Amino acid sequence: MAFEQATIRIENERAFGELRASLDQVFAKDRVTKLLKKLNSQSIRIRDLDSIIAASTLDVLSGARLGATRALYQALTVSDQAQLRELYLSKIEEVAPELRTKFNKLFRYY
Repeated sequence: MAFEQATIRIENERAFGELRASLDQVFAKDRVTKLLKKLNSQSIRIRDLDSIIAASTLDVLSGARLGATRALYQALTVSDQAQLRELYLSKIEEVAPELRTKFNKLFRYY
């Protein structure tokens, strides 16, 4: 299932593009295991994007300056943030089933 951008226009395309590139980098097949291990050690669920951003997890894994992701995310409008969360959730669905099984605690809904 590929991400289909909503018909709502992106207000801050530069920040959204940088965050999208960061997500693409972190969810690359050769790096997604590092993300899952990091989230497991931080006791953060995979669907909790706000906590992931607050903990600078994406910054550490993508090699960005600490706090850069948070600053970019806060620069987005509410609708842009919602579209980024939707993109993030679609990236989660692309995680390989064997990794989802191995890190099943992260993927639980409760």
